[in-house]
Amino acid sequence: MTPKLIHLTSRRAALRLVLMAGLVCFSWQARAEQITMFAAASLTDAMRDISALWVNAGHTAPRLSFGSSSTLARQIEQGAPANLFASADETWADYLAKRDILAADTRKSLLGNVLVLVVPADKPRTVKIDATLDLDALLGATGRLATGDPKHVPVGIYAEQALRKLGLWDRVAPHLARTDDVRSALLLVERGEEPAGIVYSTDAAVSRSVVVAGTFPGDSHDPISYPFAVTKSGDTPEARAFLTFLTGPEAREVFVRRGFKVR
Repeated sequence: MTPKLIHLTSRRAALRLVLMAGLVCFSWQARAEQITMFAAASLTDAMRDISALWVNAGHTAPRLSFGSSSTLARQIEQGAPANLFASADETWADYLAKRDILAADTRKSLLGNVLVLVVPADKPRTVKIDATLDLDALLGATGRLATGDPKHVPVGIYAEQALRKLGLWDRVAPHLARTDDVRSALLLVERGEEPAGIVYSTDAAVSRSVVVAGTFPGDSHDPISYPFAVTKSGDTPEARAFLTFLTGPEAREVFVRRGFKVR
């Protein structure tokens, strides 16, 4: 091989190496820019809508993981990689804050919600939710009341507070269908497996298989609050930018359209 050909071959090899390095760098940057958010199950539809808007704004689609706030908080505590956490109550955000897992200056309580009683759409009924509510008639001989497990799932915690305030807890506690998150409770009623459930109004709104039978008085339980925060281990400029986006007008419009109370 002539010196000229050797030189040309070397240049081509060097160019290939530069291109390969550039591709590796680009691929790494793309991965680095992708953020992961752990969010309460009731935020599923709103966060998917907002994720699409984030992508349209030129960002990499975030990974979204939904579930009970309690389950997600414990996963983060155990080291699950998450840049942001959104809880359906203040308790589980407090849980992580006390363990110094959240970036304290990022915590924002953005949303509220409403607690409702739902029944299958093919068996609609309207009830007044107060101390006179006839749970025996509502549930029948073998039916159960579906809601999140009051031991740790926010919707179940709110439900227990409301039922205690109304003097109904002792009668219904043995007849609860305790689920791992609010969407699982909704599903039991959608399928007709249980005659009634307690969920958020935003969950009822996304289902054609249930209707709202009644709304719990706002003063019967703690205010339903959704704190959002960046985690310390996932505190990146992109994570903070996404949190800022969640407080902006486009995201607010989505939350309102999905039925949340925006603060």
